[in-house]
Amino acid sequence: MIPFNKPPYLETEKKYVLEAMKQSKISGDGNFSQKCQNWFEAKTKTKIALLTTSCTHALEMSALLIGLKEGDEVIMPSYTFVSTANAFALRGAKIIFVDIRPDTMNIDETKIEQAITSKTKAIVPVHYAGVACEMDTIMDIANRHDLVVIEDAAQGMMSTYKGKALGTIGHIGTYSFHETKNYTSGGEGGVILINDDKYLEHAEIIREKGTNRNQFFRGEVNKYTWVELGSSYLPSELQAAYLYAQLLDADKINDNRLASWNYYLEHLKPLQEQGFLELPHIPNECTHNAHMFYIKTKDLKERTKLLHYFKKNDILAVFHYVPLHSSEAGLKFGTFMGKDEFTTKESERIIRLPMYYGFKREDQTKVIDYVFKFYQ
Repeated sequence: MIPFNKPPYLETEKKYVLEAMKQSKISGDGNFSQKCQNWFEAKTKTKIALLTTSCTHALEMSALLIGLKEGDEVIMPSYTFVSTANAFALRGAKIIFVDIRPDTMNIDETKIEQAITSKTKAIVPVHYAGVACEMDTIMDIANRHDLVVIEDAAQGMMSTYKGKALGTIGHIGTYSFHETKNYTSGGEGGVILINDDKYLEHAEIIREKGTNRNQFFRGEVNKYTWVELGSSYLPSELQAAYLYAQLLDADKINDNRLASWNYYLEHLKPLQEQGFLELPHIPNECTHNAHMFYIKTKDLKERTKLLHYFKKNDILAVFHYVPLHSSEAGLKFGTFMGKDEFTTKESERIIRLPMYYGFKREDQTKVIDYVFKFYQ
């Protein structure tokens, strides 16, 4: 069977993980953590990058950083992974879902302002498939209403918007290193990017269980103590070492995925031109990272048939998120603002095709051939 995903693996991970195992400090914030954080700060130009145990935890840190409290409201798309909403609902916030754009599957920036109330604290744009939201408009809205922007760029590492790395445009950004992402730290992992000076010190404290441990070891304070709410968000040095191996070859991984993505686009374009399906759209101001390649079928019925056809022919393709606003928890912790014109309809059309680092051309050609056979 052609799998949907294979976690990236370069062979060099073994060398660095073994090196980390032999160090005296393996519980986090050691040599490899610092190397990874330095890499992100140099690559993205963020003020501070801090590794976390997952992107979910990076988002939870964000909620603590902005002082979110019960009764606050956070605006986001409904078409996203549950972690985007969970991180803020855990702090007692009400989630305000708005519709998406059908071209990129990102939050519709024109629908955000009408969802703002006196209780709104933050906007959380999600860069779906590593393609940027319309960030200029979102930042303008946030600045005029004094709101925080937290970029959920879980899928967006190596992507840019008008030359800026995703995750560095808002006040805070987050990446994921889950095994399904372009880069992994051995299964789970994440990073939080701090782009606003006022969050720099608190980010370190929250990540270190609410203590001033980092400041104490740097000699900035003379007592190591609990100073505010926090949790244990540090990944181990083994995870950091695994990730560091991939960061050193980040461009190699990116180029390989882009080659596969472009091959799909080139060879499936005739089916789009004939009106059988729709292919991804990349706005001119965006560069993407080939996180996923999806097709859109005519409707849910056709999608179900095509997925069954793939499975029958040993190809594992999948559909993606069920919109959060229609889920049991979404109904409990949030509300959809405005009309659901595209969120549900477009989500029912998407199929994610196999895509991973090292995707063999013969396997990819087989996937393409079966798409053609289905529509023939």
